[in-house]
Amino acid sequence: MINYIQNKKNGIRIIPFGGLGEIGKNMMAIEVDKEIFIIDCGIGFPGQQVTDIDFYIPDFSYLVENVERIKAILVTHGHEDHIGAIPYLIKNMGLPIYASSLTNGLIRVKLKEHGLAAETELNDIEPGVPIKIGNVEIEFFRVCHSIPDAMGISIKTPLGKIIHTGDFKIDHTPVDGKPTNFQAMSTVAGEGVLLLCSDSTYSENEGYTPSEFIIEEAFNKVIGEAKGRVIVATFASLISRMQQVIDVAAKFDRKVTIAGKSMINNVKMARKMGYMNIPDDMLVPLDEAVKIKDGRVVILATGAQGEPSSALTRISNSDHKHLKIKKGDTIVVSASPIPGNEKAISKTIDNLFRQGAEVFYNKNSQVHVHGHASREELKLMISLFKPKYFIPIHGEYRHLVAHARLARKTGVDKENAFVIEDGEVLFLTGESGQVVGNIETKLVSVKGNKISNR
Repeated sequence: MINYIQNKKNGIRIIPFGGLGEIGKNMMAIEVDKEIFIIDCGIGFPGQQVTDIDFYIPDFSYLVENVERIKAILVTHGHEDHIGAIPYLIKNMGLPIYASSLTNGLIRVKLKEHGLAAETELNDIEPGVPIKIGNVEIEFFRVCHSIPDAMGISIKTPLGKIIHTGDFKIDHTPVDGKPTNFQAMSTVAGEGVLLLCSDSTYSENEGYTPSEFIIEEAFNKVIGEAKGRVIVATFASLISRMQQVIDVAAKFDRKVTIAGKSMINNVKMARKMGYMNIPDDMLVPLDEAVKIKDGRVVILATGAQGEPSSALTRISNSDHKHLKIKKGDTIVVSASPIPGNEKAISKTIDNLFRQGAEVFYNKNSQVHVHGHASREELKLMISLFKPKYFIPIHGEYRHLVAHARLARKTGVDKENAFVIEDGEVLFLTGESGQVVGNIETKLVSVKGNKISNR
C-alpha cells in the first residue's frame, strides 16, 4: 500500500475511509506533513437484502500500516455512524480520543462492551478552547444536531484552517437550550479557511430544517390522547429525544421503562453525567412495568431502523420476552429511515398494525425531525467560513454533487469544489488541489464478534 507522504511532502492529504458516496460509516483522515488525524470512526448499516451481518466498519488497513504517524482520533458527536467502529480501530492500535464529555460517555459504554475502556485514553474537550496535538492546533466548536454536545472541528495548519462541520443543522430553539453559536464560528473562521468539509445528507432539501422543539407538540398529542400503553422507538444515542419523551410522560403521570440493552446503558450513563433528568420513582424496570396499568406507562425502545435483534422488531414479530402487542397500544417510530432500511421498517410497522396497534411514524405524523442542514443552512455555513477549497461529506453521491454545486453558487471557485469518494486521496497546497491516488477500501463486515472482508 502506498504511503502518500513519500510522494507529496509539502501539502495536506485528505483521505475519506467512509461516508463519502454512502450514508454512514463516517471516517476521514487528514494528513498534515507527517502527522495523521482521524475524524470520526462509525459503522454503516446493511440494507434489507443483507441478513447475514450486523453492520459494516471502515477498512483500517492503511491506518494500521501508518499507525506511528497517527496522533489522535477526533470525534464530532456520539451517533453510531460516527463512533460505532471505534472499538474495532482501538483493537488494532492504542490511540488517544478527543471528544465532548457526552460523546466520550457514549464511547466509553462501547469500549466497556469490548473490554477496552481501561486501556483507552479519553480526553474531554470544551468548545472554544484550543488544544495542541502534535504540531497543529485544534479547536472544537459547538453545532446543533439531534444529540447534545455535537461539535465541528478546526485544524490549524501552516496553509490555513481545515474545518470539519460534523453533522449539523441551524436550530434556534434546540432541546438542550444551546443554539448555534455564530459568533464562535466567525471567530474560528477569522484567520482564513483553507478547506471546508461539510455535511451533505440533506443537500437536496430546499429551505431550512425544522427545530427539534416542534416534536414536543406531537408527543404531547400522541401520549396525551393514548388510552393504553405508548411505545416510542428511537435511536439509543438520541439522548435529547428520549428526554423529550420522558418530560411528556411525566406531564401525563406515566411511568417510563426501557427495552433494549444499548438504550439502557446509554440512559444510565447520561443520567450519571447529568445529561438526562429522570426522577428516581419515574423509571421502572421492564419486568415491573408490565404490571402497571396500560394507560400509566411509556416504553422507550430500540428498533427505529427495523434492526432484526432490536426490541421493537422482536415485539412486532411476537418474540419479545416481556412485551406483546395489545389492542389499544400506541407505537411511535421517532426516526427517519436510513437508506436501505426502508423495507425493514415498513415490515415492522405493518406487523404492528396487523396486531392491532396504532402506529405513528414520519409519513403520517410529525414525530421526528432529522438533524441535518437543508440547503439554506448549508449556504449559510459556506458563506460564514468562506473556504478556498470545499469537500462535501456525509452523503450518497447525488448528495455530494448537489452540495458541491451549491458551494460553487455560494462563492467557491468551480475548480476548488471537489466531489470525492471513499479511498480517494486529495492533495492540497496553497495554490491548487488534485486527486493523487486511491487507497483500496474493502467492504468489512461484522457479525457478532466476527470481522470479515467481502
